[in-house]
Formats: sequence, C-alpha cells, structure tokens
Amino acid sequence: MHLLLIEDDLDLGRALSQALKAEGFSIEWLRRIADAPRSFEGDACGCVLLDVSLPDGSGLQLLSRWRRSGVTVPIVVITARSALEDRLAGLDGGADDYVVKPFATPELVARIHAVRRRYAHQASDVWAFGELEIEPRSHVARLGGVVLDLSPREFQLVLELAREPGAVIPKGTLSQRLDPLGEPVDFGAIEVHVSNLRRKIGAERIKTVRGVGYMLVS
Repeated sequence: MHLLLIEDDLDLGRALSQALKAEGFSIEWLRRIADAPRSFEGDACGCVLLDVSLPDGSGLQLLSRWRRSGVTVPIVVITARSALEDRLAGLDGGADDYVVKPFATPELVARIHAVRRRYAHQASDVWAFGELEIEPRSHVARLGGVVLDLSPREFQLVLELAREPGAVIPKGTLSQRLDPLGEPVDFGAIEVHVSNLRRKIGAERIKTVRGVGYMLVS
C-alpha cells in the first residue's frame, strides 16, 4: 500500500519512512501543508499519516479542508497532542484514527491495516470475496482454500481491486496505484496482468466495464 506521510520533524519522518518501507509500504513524505495535494482523485494513496503541528499551519485544518471537499482516503492523525479535546477534534474532524506520539511502529502498522480493512468492508485480516480469500499482510491469496500462485504484480492488482469491492476502478487509477512512485503502468500491461489473473481466480470475478476499468465481483 502507498502511504502519504505529512510530518515536519526530520528525524521522525526519516525514521518512520524507513520503518514503514521495511513493512512493505511505499511512502511519499511531505513536510508542509502547502505541498499537500488538494484532492486524491486517481491518486495511488491508500492512507495518509498526518501530523497536526506543521510549520505552515494545523494538520487538522488540512484534514477539515480535505473532508469538506469530499476526500475519502483513510487518514490517521499522528501527533504529540494527547488531551481529550485534541483527540476529539481530530476524530470529529474526519480522522479515521488518532495515534499519540511516541508510538511503537508495530502499533501504527496495525492501525493502518485496521483502517484499510474497514474501508474494504472486511471484518478480519482475511478478506473474503466468496471463495476468494486475500491476506494483505501475508501476501497470500486462496481460491477454495487452495493457495494461488500469483506474481507480485498480480497480487498487487487483485488487492487494489479488493480495496473497493463492487466499485469500478478506472485503468488510470490502477496504473498509478501499481507503481505509485514511478511511471504509471502501461494500460496494455494492465490488460495482460488482468488476463493472467482471470485465469487463476476465475474470469467471472473480474468484470470489465468497457472504456472505464475493472471491478472485483464476489
């Protein structure tokens, strides 16, 4: 999953970036509100980690602005402010979770996965779509209880489709999400990966919406 980290502290930002990369996340790290995106439409970001005290303003104001403009990406506030009124301001302002510094990286990772799980409408770390099961943290997919032999790209593709079950994911969005820090993946390459994935999980599980994109069907 690709994360957007907005944290002005150099030491913490650097350490957190390294620790989360070691957990398998890709990360874009920003230090100012002015550099933050105005929207996430077509963006690869799967979750935002947002500090509150930033050099050019309050992260909570940025959070409020995003939510007012319809941004639905999961957002976890990370801050040293631990007072009840601060936590309520964050959660009532649209944060999906509120983590007080200092925190242990494994706890933050668990909270990121919990937020993502809720957004995918899943009750546990095993995401179920009929006979198809996906374990994002273990990079394992099963069909009818049998582990599937998926390439890293195929697993990434089915996971991106599973993040929004029942929704059509445009090809342009997929091309960004499959390589969030690099060049968008060529549409032709996506079609090849989808074809290969269909052979492994069943063609009926990935619906093509002509001229738009793909949808995972349970």
